[in-house]
Amino acid sequence: MTSYTRRQTLQLLSSFTAAAVVCRNPALLAQSPESKPPLDWSRAIVDSTLSRIPEPARLGGWGYAVSLFLYGTYLVYQRTRDQRLLIYIQGWVDSHVNAAGQIDRPITALDYMLPGNLLLVLYRETDQQKYRTAADTIRHTFDNYPRTSDGGFWHAHSRQHQLWLDGMYMSMPFLVRYGLAFHDSHYAFDEAANQLLIYARHLNDPASGLLFHAYDESGKQPWAEPVTHHSSVFWCRSIGWYGMALIEVLERMPHHHRHRKQLIALVAQLCHAYRRYQDPSSGLWHQVVDKGSDPRNWVETSSSCMFTYTLSKAIERGYIPAEYKDTSRKGYRGVQTQLSTDSDGHAHIANICIGTNVGDLQYYFDRPRHSDDFHGLGAFLLMNEQLRTTGW
Repeated sequence: MTSYTRRQTLQLLSSFTAAAVVCRNPALLAQSPESKPPLDWSRAIVDSTLSRIPEPARLGGWGYAVSLFLYGTYLVYQRTRDQRLLIYIQGWVDSHVNAAGQIDRPITALDYMLPGNLLLVLYRETDQQKYRTAADTIRHTFDNYPRTSDGGFWHAHSRQHQLWLDGMYMSMPFLVRYGLAFHDSHYAFDEAANQLLIYARHLNDPASGLLFHAYDESGKQPWAEPVTHHSSVFWCRSIGWYGMALIEVLERMPHHHRHRKQLIALVAQLCHAYRRYQDPSSGLWHQVVDKGSDPRNWVETSSSCMFTYTLSKAIERGYIPAEYKDTSRKGYRGVQTQLSTDSDGHAHIANICIGTNVGDLQYYFDRPRHSDDFHGLGAFLLMNEQLRTTGW
């Protein structure tokens, strides 16, 4: 792919809009399975989102949730080779990265590293130096990034002494992808493995197989337990982020790496917990994973996508036995119950927890549930592109 002019971009987006009319036609959606293939839900979600927000710059600032959706969109592009999708991704990145490769915000949090995956994608697709330059900026942020006394990256400069599970997916998949792309893999894999293990050391709960959301080395946060300094709640999406980070790092890690077995053991532990805490009636997982019987609790879609994705990849790579396919299938079918199309044929995903801080049990129960939040759209695309052909 090469860079597109604004006129070319608008022409292609216009053709996208025309194509979207077909997707919105209820009569076409209502055709029987005999006359029409099953709906491609990945394309439906992407098409509906792009139709709703045709100008990529309007997606919002340089952040992780939008980037997760756009990375999922790139996976759909890889399958379909629909150039409009790549142009859309490039349009958002270009609204935040100038011609010299400068990003329009400082990288002062792990959250701001996840968009680096799109920089790597665009550098590979376009060979434009500015994307490499911007990716270099994120990579070298690690050189002086603040750490706990045992070496764990703080979640953000503003979250002093804190480790959040979320941060592992925000940063480590980018780091190992960068390392492989630019001959920096020795550092990248050692750092990623060390970070994942440091986080597990502070947040892992072997009794349940789950991990707590966050840790505060200083012990000053109101949510920090007096002795362990970790939080007290197993929040679904934070655990989902961490599981996917393990999978993405292992996907690229050399088989002889000294920490590989430890990381695979963590994947197996998590997958066992996923099976243990899966809601038997819906196949989904709850906002607070281990409190399924609490009437304040509710099943949450983005984490259910993440858990299902992790299970499927772990089965595929032989990290866990094939018997886990039943758990993955139930999760996939459960997520499908959260999908719908409206009278215009637009696709939607329900029951997605919005962005979330660290808090007490009631705080997580009270988090708002939205449809079509980017956390859920992106997680769904990753999951669906993995499972759409296998079903597990």
